[in-house]
This record gives sequence, structure tokens and C-alpha cells, in this order.
Amino acid sequence: MSDERQFEVTDLLEALGAGDPDAADRLLPLVYDELRRLARREMARRDGPQTLEPTALVHEAFMRLAAAQGAGFEHRRHFFDVAAKAMRRLLVDHHRAKGRLKRGGERDRVPLDEALPADPVRGDLVALDAALSRLEALHPEHARVVELRFFGGLDVAETAEVLGVSDRTVKRHWRFARAWLIDAMH
Repeated sequence: MSDERQFEVTDLLEALGAGDPDAADRLLPLVYDELRRLARREMARRDGPQTLEPTALVHEAFMRLAAAQGAGFEHRRHFFDVAAKAMRRLLVDHHRAKGRLKRGGERDRVPLDEALPADPVRGDLVALDAALSRLEALHPEHARVVELRFFGGLDVAETAEVLGVSDRTVKRHWRFARAWLIDAMH
């Protein structure tokens, strides 16, 4: 995203926070491609047939974000941080609803990270969400890294940009969080 476009997104986020009724309509075209890219990345990580499409995930997440206009997004990075959290909630809610429908059927399995060396860690999305909530209570900065990388689909550099930290810090938090979550889920 160009610098000019980033500033435009920030201006529209401020307008949205100020209650401008047209801001959401003008914002969506500017952030849609980025949100869709994040959703596609997340959906590609999931095993099995998909009943939730990236487009649906983007639209539902955006509707939640636009409805939370009082949240007062500080800047573009803050918006994408909140978007990753919204996608997390949507995916977990969707997974829970599917589980209720299946009643005992095989649950979806989710790779915690396919990008790191070693065997991918696999776990139930609901169990991952519960463990991530416990991690968030103890180490919120580590949990944010997981939300952005796993649920938001950001790479190390993008996560560092959103959080305003170095790539090295993101890698360190990711290693810690991954190990903590593996332990918590077993």
C-alpha cells in the first residue's frame, strides 16, 4: 500500500471514529484487498473442506469493524490489528457452530504454524482459542503476535510493522508463544 493510500486509510479511520456515515463505504475499497489477502492466507492454512469463504470472512469482519466505529482506530496498523482479532473471533465462532451441527463428528484441525521448521502443530481451533486467551492474560504482547500471524495471516515483517516493534522481537515472541501454546494444548 502506497504512503498516500496509507494516509487516506488513516484519515478515513478517523472519520469513521468521528461518526462519518460515509467513511465505511469509502474505506472498504481501500482496505478490501489487504483484508482479503489476510483472509485467503488464513483459510489456506485450514485443513479439509471450507464452509466459510475468504470473501465472507472479510465482509463479516469489516461489518464488525465498521460497527465498532466508536473504537477510535488510531491508525492503519491499529485497524489491521483489530481486524486480525475480528477474524479470530469469527473463525472460532464459525468453528463452534460447525461443531454443534456435527455433534461428535471429526473436528476441523488447524496447523498452528506451517512456516516454522519441525512438524506442524495441530490442534482444535476452540482449544487454541482457549489457550490463546490464557496466554493473553499472562503475556498480552505474545498473544497479539499469534493473533496477527496465525489469525491475521501476517508475516514477521508485517506483524512488526503493526506492533511497532522489530522483526527480532516478533520472532522471539512467536517462538515463546508457540511453545507456550503447544504445552497448554497438550
